[in-house]
Amino acid sequence: MDANVKPEKLRELTREEISGKIKEYKTELFNLRFQNAVGHLKNTSRIREVRKTIARLMTIASERGAAENA
Repeated sequence: MDANVKPEKLRELTREEISGKIKEYKTELFNLRFQNAVGHLKNTSRIREVRKTIARLMTIASERGAAENA
């Protein structure tokens, strides 16, 4: 999975796709944190990239929710 996805590409996704992507990235984040705790993670910056991508997805989801409620 590519964690450096542009927001323009993420805005094209449907609500269900965004929800699925959030779950995928959260699973990846869990695995990265586990690998880091055990000492097997070589690229620790990947944790930060995945966290930022999750934040982007959640922001887009909340923007859509606010637009639908307005």
